[in-house]
Amino acid sequence: MARMNGVEKGCLIIADISGYTKYLTGVELDHSTDILADLINTIVDQMRGVFTLAKLEGDAIFAYAADPTDLSEGPSLVTSIEGTYFAFRHRQSVIDRATSCTCDACSKIPTLDLKFVVHHGSYVVHEVAGSRELVGPDVIVAHRLLKNDVKSKHGLNGYAFFSGHCAERYGLDTTALTLRPHIEDYDDVGQIEGWVHDLDTRWAEELERRVVRLSRDEPGVMILSFELPAPPPVVWDHVTSASKRLGWQVGTDDMLQDNPSGTRGVGTQNHCIHGDVTIEEEILDWKPFNYVTVKVESPMGPFIYTFEFEAIDGGSRTKLTDLMRLTGGPEQEAMMAAGGGEVMASQFIDGINNLARLLSERAEAAAASSG
Repeated sequence: MARMNGVEKGCLIIADISGYTKYLTGVELDHSTDILADLINTIVDQMRGVFTLAKLEGDAIFAYAADPTDLSEGPSLVTSIEGTYFAFRHRQSVIDRATSCTCDACSKIPTLDLKFVVHHGSYVVHEVAGSRELVGPDVIVAHRLLKNDVKSKHGLNGYAFFSGHCAERYGLDTTALTLRPHIEDYDDVGQIEGWVHDLDTRWAEELERRVVRLSRDEPGVMILSFELPAPPPVVWDHVTSASKRLGWQVGTDDMLQDNPSGTRGVGTQNHCIHGDVTIEEEILDWKPFNYVTVKVESPMGPFIYTFEFEAIDGGSRTKLTDLMRLTGGPEQEAMMAAGGGEVMASQFIDGINNLARLLSERAEAAAASSG
């Protein structure tokens, strides 16, 4: 017997491995299916937590994020898409370099790419025979968007096509993100206006970016590690989002964030307001959902830290490691040794404990709603 839940609203996203149909033609089936499974697992792992998997559709993944708890900010949406694309391209290159097989399936791995279509709208979760399926007019729109002229009009293989509804709902800064306007016409759902995000260029920029990352064997690096009850993309979002940090960080009255590129990343500046004191932060390196490095100017002097995010327990939990190094010289070191360091560490640990409780409550609420 089928069961229909109430109407919900949220983000509808399809990640589609482009070029796969052509890739399959004339290649060895056993190797090609193994490669597809590997790449799909990479995509699902990266989207996990922020999005809920609705269905695997051959070489595509259909997922959703319910309003307002799963996804509420444009930068979080863009980060999830870019992080997934980067992971796909990285995994693709690793498979290509690691294989010594000369069959067509293995030699043509670099011809594959990944595209996204992203829409916002209403849907109903239809439960039948123990499985869940999303239905509704906006689900149809999301799937229609897969058939588009983005490649022929913009010359892109890797991209994200946001419908206008989606861009408006999440407040995407189309100018700062350098999104390209695009319109599609369909016989059944009509004209869909939207915006195209060039992921090919973003990947090229990512490869050229300078690595700024503290390591465990660096002199003077202090290390704290924690285990948190959520996948890395969710923990990442709560650690990098200004609004979400207010929900767990100790002693912070407000946090303002400047994103010159339209989304969080290298160059983002956080202004953490603690009473009459403002702590300034600047993101120096940004590798979703692997690590982020931040430069800080605080009353305790300047320092730099790297947060590392490691998936554990099959990807359902995260090991968060904080590596921090002081950069203010002997005077700052003396201040920290006199008790300032202990206070900082205590506040940070209390904040992470708050975050762990918040994530546990989030997981419990999600389990209750799906059960």
